[in-house]
Amino acid sequence: MLHAGALYRGSSNRYTARQFTLKGHTLMCFAYDALPPHPPVAGGAADSEDLLLESADGTKFLAFGARAVQPNGAGIVVLPDVRGIFPFYEELALRFAEQGVNACTIDYFGRTAGTDERPEDFAFMEHVAKTKPDQIAADVAAGVAWLRSPAGGSCTSIFTVGFCFGGSNSWNQAANGHGLKGVIGFYGHPTRSMGEAPAVIDRVAQFECPVVALMGGADPMITADVVGQFKDAMDAHGIENEVKIYDGAPHSFFDRSFEEHKDACDDAWMRMIAFIGAKKD
Repeated sequence: MLHAGALYRGSSNRYTARQFTLKGHTLMCFAYDALPPHPPVAGGAADSEDLLLESADGTKFLAFGARAVQPNGAGIVVLPDVRGIFPFYEELALRFAEQGVNACTIDYFGRTAGTDERPEDFAFMEHVAKTKPDQIAADVAAGVAWLRSPAGGSCTSIFTVGFCFGGSNSWNQAANGHGLKGVIGFYGHPTRSMGEAPAVIDRVAQFECPVVALMGGADPMITADVVGQFKDAMDAHGIENEVKIYDGAPHSFFDRSFEEHKDACDDAWMRMIAFIGAKKD
């Protein structure tokens, strides 16, 4: 975990996405030393801290908060990929704070892995298999509550953003009664269910807020046809949505070291910040 105000600096500038299999499904995530792309800096992150949040069932879990120097009233809960909380998503929270958006990155594994610091070789996949959508929703609710509290900046407009496993879970939060202004997902899988939980596409009728989907056109796991099914379902149910497929971009393209996809990263930042600006109170 990062200490308050600290920034992680990876030992390598080389993109090394890792690939895993869970219940026959292939998953990919950022390398441990990956870093989020730089957005245009609008201000500085006022401060940041490691958090220990408590879910509705009493579970304590790791989180990381970042507060803006010039907050604009918006807050965002960051849902990581399958690895859970690690430096990429802590720095991403700081990047949002630089844009005036207070941020809270949450972890998924408080129930099974506890709240100790985790090494780079943390065996996260065994914990991913034990996650449940309702528990993730409860943990997101705790992150939302922190952002709405004075400690989190008393944010009045809350969003979520997630990546891969977190991308799907971010979209799911549109149906979970958090009072969100919008949800953003990078390369989540909208038609794949994990365990007995319904796929995201099967919950579209319950969505309560606008949706953004930012997808890789060269992602072999999530084809344009799959993305099209998701958009069609949202359109059919009258859900406001923005779906962008970046031609030639792979899964996990949102990485500072992926220079060949810098334009996609820059555009994704622009779309996120514009979406938040347009939908916040």
